[in-house]
Formats: sequence, structure tokens, C-alpha cells
Amino acid sequence: MTQFKGILLEHTLKICNRCILPETFPGIHFDAAGICNHCTREAPALAKAGERKEAYRRRLDDLIAGVRGSAPTYDAILAYSGGKDSSYTLKLLRDRYDLRILALTFDNHFISPAAAENIRTVTDRLLVDCVTFKPPWPILRDLFASAALEDVFPAPTLIRASAICTACISMVKSLVLKTALEMSIPLVAFGWSPGQAPIQSAIMRASSSLTCQSQKTLLEGLPGGLASGLGRYFLPDGYYEIFKDRFPHNVHPLAFFDYDEAEIVAELGKVGWKTPADTDTNSSNCLLNAFANQCHLQRHQFHPYVWEIANMVRQGVMSRDEGIQKIYTDQDPAQVGYARTMLGLQ
Repeated sequence: MTQFKGILLEHTLKICNRCILPETFPGIHFDAAGICNHCTREAPALAKAGERKEAYRRRLDDLIAGVRGSAPTYDAILAYSGGKDSSYTLKLLRDRYDLRILALTFDNHFISPAAAENIRTVTDRLLVDCVTFKPPWPILRDLFASAALEDVFPAPTLIRASAICTACISMVKSLVLKTALEMSIPLVAFGWSPGQAPIQSAIMRASSSLTCQSQKTLLEGLPGGLASGLGRYFLPDGYYEIFKDRFPHNVHPLAFFDYDEAEIVAELGKVGWKTPADTDTNSSNCLLNAFANQCHLQRHQFHPYVWEIANMVRQGVMSRDEGIQKIYTDQDPAQVGYARTMLGLQ
């Protein structure tokens, strides 16, 4: 089994010989060859990945052909962070399908200056309307500080993301859905990487009942008075009945289109996107991410991005060495300190 001197941990860390999941990951075990149970279980599906991706591309072609032009305003709304993956998703949907897209940017007060410039440049070059939603700083400060100090969400969600990121993306997902319902937009798009969400969820009609339950569970888990202060950012109870026949399809195309980071960056260069130098190795838009990662590591002893990156290594869209570099590298002390100070946690 690979012995890796974990930069992020104080002991020698064993990681899977095929992907990069560590021995500290919940529920993991290794066979005699040092291969983890996740690699073994997913091998049959990966063998048919090419055929499956082609089928999903055809499904998206058919879906878009059926909804394009059906709404009076936009064909799709994209949760747009200005990062590499959401920018590439925006370009893909514009170039391949010529969709009318509304890009919605959630300003969590930690958008890097480089990402902010990318948002302006890319949306201008692609002729895409963009709106920014920015909640008041005290509300987000209290939410992120609470998530930094304790796990305010169910354990299964923390396998895939830190508590801070889960808090942030939950608001993003609710806001884009709320906007889609109010504006009769038939598609909601996300720039999830191939490792973030499984391909079986890559094209899926949003469910009124499941959305209601997930939002209720999320808000009930928040400590103190946070839930009441955040309620207006989530769907009002009446929406589930009023708009029950208007819930859109969620799509995340990068699960089934070709994905190569170097090629994506080169392609984005054609529309003026530039790689930020002010973010950590797992983000190209957020100045809070390094601190969120550090909090997760300290509480759980595994990196919150390791599941995503291990999936990408397993799928062959990233080399194992690249995955190790992304995960087993120290968080930048300056970035961690900046976020900690902003949140008043010094």
C-alpha cells in the first residue's frame, strides 16, 4: 500500500494504490493489493463509461431540443461562480446549443478579484446576461462562522464537501431554483466536475417534494436563530404547490462531456478567462475555500475534496499524481488567516 507522508496530517498516511482516498476516509478498507473498496465496486461501471456518456449527451441534445424557446425569457439559468468549471459549462452551453442563458452569481463576500474579473469578461464575450445576488455580510458571516466551528449538517453531506461549502452551495442551489420557477426557466445548469456528482444525476427533473424535504432538513439543522434569518433565501412553502408543474430539469454537463483541465483552461482563454493566482488548489474563485478545507481537515482528518478528486482519478480525467498534488498539499496560511479574520474567529 502506498505510504504517503501526509503534509496535512501529522502521521504517515496510507492512501489507495489506485485512487487517492486515505485510510481516514469513512467506511474505507483496502484489499491485499492496497486497492480501496470504492475502486473495486466502481470498476464495472467505469468499464462502460464511454458508452454511458454518449447516451447522456444524446439525452441532453433531446432535452434541449424540446425546451429551447419554450420560455419567454431564458432557456437556462446557470449557477455561475466564475470558476473554471462553471465558466466552461457556460461556454459549452452557449457554443454547442446557443441557449439563452441567465448566469446567476452568488456573492458570498469571498469572490476573488481575479474571479470577479473573469465573471465580467466571460459573460461579456459570450453575450450572456448576468445577475449577482449578495446577502448582507452579517448574515453570511454568522452562517459561515457557525459552520466553521461545528458540523451543522448531516454526516453524509460532509463526505463530499466541508460544512462551510455545504452552507454556501445550499443557498446557491435554492436561489437558482427559486429564480427558475419565478421566471419559468426550464433548465437549471451547474458546473459540477465529473467527480462532484454521479452521472446518474446529471440530467434530472427537480422534485417538488424532495426539494421541500431537503430544505426543511437543512434549515432544521442550523443552530440558534440562523434558520429564521435565512428563510427568505429558500423556497417559500407555497411555491411547492404553486409551481409544482413548473419544476425545471437540473443538468451538469461536465459529467458526460470530455474533461481535461489543461484543455479547458486553453478553451476558456479564447473568451478571456484567466487562471486566478489568489485561490487555493481546489478553487478558482473563492477566498474562503482554504479555510473551509482546513476546518474540515481538523475535525475529520480527511480533505473535503478528496472524494471528488478520487473519482476523477478513477475515471481517468486526472492523473493520480495531479490528484495527490491537489489534495495532499498544505493550505496557504495567508488564505486561511484572511478568512479566519474576516469571520472574526481569531
